[in-house]
Amino acid sequence: MSTQRINPEALAPPSGFTHAIAATGGRTIFLAGQTAIGPAGRVVGDGVVAQFERALGNLLTALGAAGGRPADLMSLTIYVSDMEDYRAHARDVGAVWRRLVGREYPAMAAVEVSRLWDADALIEVQGIAITTDP
Repeated sequence: MSTQRINPEALAPPSGFTHAIAATGGRTIFLAGQTAIGPAGRVVGDGVVAQFERALGNLLTALGAAGGRPADLMSLTIYVSDMEDYRAHARDVGAVWRRLVGREYPAMAAVEVSRLWDADALIEVQGIAITTDP
C-alpha cells in the first residue's frame, strides 16, 4: 500500500489534520464510533481530554484487533457534545494524539452533536484505516 498526504497551497495550512490522503492497495478497515467506555461497560474519565484518550484508545484497540496500526488511520471523525470545551482543551487533546498515534494526522473532521449514544459521553471517534495487507 502507498499513501500520499495532500495539503494544497491554495488551502490554509492544516493544524492537527491533513486535507486529503490518497491511498492505493491495502485492506480497508471501517472503525465503529468509540466513546470512553471502560471494561465494565460504563463511560469513564472526567472531562473531554480523559474521555478522548479512552475513546481513541478504544478505537486503536479495535484497529489493532483488525490487523492495523495507528499509522494506518486515513480518516477520523470526532463527535463532541460541546465544541467550545473541546477547542479549549485542543492542546491537551493534541498531546494525547501525539502520544498514542504520532505526529501524522489523517483527514479529520470535528462535529458538535446534541448528545451521543452514551448519555455520559462527551466525545466519540470513528475512523477508516487502510493497512498494508491486502
